[in-house]
Amino acid sequence: MNLKSRIEREEETLISMIDMYCKKNHKTKVMCLECNDLSGYAVERLHKCIKGKSKPICGKCEIHCYKPEMREKIKKVMRDSGPRMIFYHPLLAIMHLFDTMMY
Repeated sequence: MNLKSRIEREEETLISMIDMYCKKNHKTKVMCLECNDLSGYAVERLHKCIKGKSKPICGKCEIHCYKPEMREKIKKVMRDSGPRMIFYHPLLAIMHLFDTMMY
């Protein structure tokens, strides 16, 4: 069995949440350009995190590495998609809750 690192799980969770948000709010079958740009930006920030493997979840981090505009967009996505994750991606949701408690 191939276990994913926490960063890989966070990336998968981010992309899933943005995809769910886009399908619901932009009524698309595939991610629109705006959401695709947000996804690319969020993944880039995740992989460039100065805290590396010991990083907390972004919501608990004291360093805000997102541009203010992008930070507002991702917060909106998370508020919308977060509660629905348990139904569409239960394992990712549970692992995210676990990471929230651990870091």
